Amino acid sequence: MIVVTPESIQQPDAEWLLDRLSATLAQLTGSSGRASFDPDAMQQPGSCFVIARDEQRRPVGCGAFRPLQPGVAELKRMYALNAGQGIGAAILQYLEQQARAQGYQAMWLETRKVNQCALRFYARQAYQPIAPFGHYVGNTAAQCLGKVLD
Repeated sequence: MIVVTPESIQQPDAEWLLDRLSATLAQLTGSSGRASFDPDAMQQPGSCFVIARDEQRRPVGCGAFRPLQPGVAELKRMYALNAGQGIGAAILQYLEQQARAQGYQAMWLETRKVNQCALRFYARQAYQPIAPFGHYVGNTAAQCLGKVLD
């Protein structure tokens, strides 16, 4: 059983998961993704950082969102230690529920086109391609996705 809860991004389990994510992204895409994520942003109102833990309370995944524009949250730092075990889906479902509760109507994200595993995952979760936003405009390696939170 996976349990997802909001936790501080400034603690060892969070740092360990984010380091694993950055290493994975660097290997896959050539970029760790750290340049487009500010951990301090997780302290601002309208943000949420979560950690998924297994039955033994070991950290197995994380994810976050932050305010992007009125009514829209940006999904950030989604990571599951092991693919195909429902960890990512549990994290995303929790984050979507929290975003709805905070009044967001949509969730947007960016991943790299080369990250086919992520693209397949988000397609299964009903995310659709959207126009590039923010600093992803003009980045041909980026794939922006969005979902209406109904």
